[in-house]
Amino acid sequence: MPVEFLGIAATGDGSETTPRTTAAFDREYTLRLARAHEDNGWDRVLFAYGAGSPEPAAAAAFLASKLDRLQILLAHRPNVSYPTFAAKTFATLDRISDGRLTVHFITGGNDHEQRREGDYLTKDERYERTREYIGIVKRAWTSHEPFDHHGTHYRFEDFVSDVFPVQQPRPGVSFGGSSEAAYAAGGAEADVYCLWGEPLARTAEQIEKVERAARAAGRTDTPRIQVAFRPIIAATEELAWEKAHRTVGAIRARRAGGDLVRRRSADAPENTGSQRLIAIAEAGERYDRALWTPTAAATGGAGNSNALVGTPETVAEALLDYYDLGVDIVSARGYDHVDDAVDFGRYVIPIVREEVAKRDAAKAVALAAAEERDRQQPVAARA
Repeated sequence: MPVEFLGIAATGDGSETTPRTTAAFDREYTLRLARAHEDNGWDRVLFAYGAGSPEPAAAAAFLASKLDRLQILLAHRPNVSYPTFAAKTFATLDRISDGRLTVHFITGGNDHEQRREGDYLTKDERYERTREYIGIVKRAWTSHEPFDHHGTHYRFEDFVSDVFPVQQPRPGVSFGGSSEAAYAAGGAEADVYCLWGEPLARTAEQIEKVERAARAAGRTDTPRIQVAFRPIIAATEELAWEKAHRTVGAIRARRAGGDLVRRRSADAPENTGSQRLIAIAEAGERYDRALWTPTAAATGGAGNSNALVGTPETVAEALLDYYDLGVDIVSARGYDHVDDAVDFGRYVIPIVREEVAKRDAAKAVALAAAEERDRQQPVAARA
């Protein structure tokens, strides 16, 4: 199966290692970073969501009007708009982008962050709401006849949209989470299930839980799997590890100064995914071929924060290990957004694509040989 690469559509130049020098939404920087991805082999970029951050749908519309190939993953929290309104927004953006949109639905794993925008539901209630919300959006995208909805969280009558997506039957739905409630909701509704980078064995366990949840929901297919990392690459292993330790030092310095907790609660994380990252970091610094946890520990398990460290060849081999588990979408972003996007695109993506093509070709040959044996077997039995 083909492998895809997801980068970050940051609208300003700050990261965990460096303070922002641009506006929160800087047109020139947003476009420059997106072009760095489009010109260097990436498939799509993520417009993330945060309370107080630039509105991602508007930023994505700006980018879609400037670039012709790069696809968009738009993060959206169900608490910020009614699902019928959101469905029209997404369909319009899919029109603007000529069918390049996927929507990533965020349930929200932190009560403090959710309450910043008036969301006081419990975590389990939020997952229930997200599942209902996605179902409404899907129906609004595909129904050309008016419909009613009387659910737990939403109620309306006689809605029909006048704007429909370019993609048929609808754009893709992306979802993430590491709790049982997340597996249930995402397993039922997601086309793509997103995981943060964990050791191979733990990633395999999560993939099995997602697949089990999809079967429990009555699906005959299963979501594609995406895994996210923070690659730290250099020309030699020694230089890569020096860069990794400098990176962690910069993160710790910014966190000690309060920069990384100013906009969110400094308490221990509430969401299961971050708790897992912290537990993994406490158990060890290095896993498998190149996974390194001090970057996650330095941020308090915040989001996508486990690193892959090494030469481009080492990092590519590590990604192929995840591909062999069933991961076919790689989310990756560095700490210097533009330069790291260029380097990863030039030196890692081609290696992974080439090796995936070889693996797929070998599988095709093996499958053809097996089918030929099956055809020959009845003939031999009759003889």
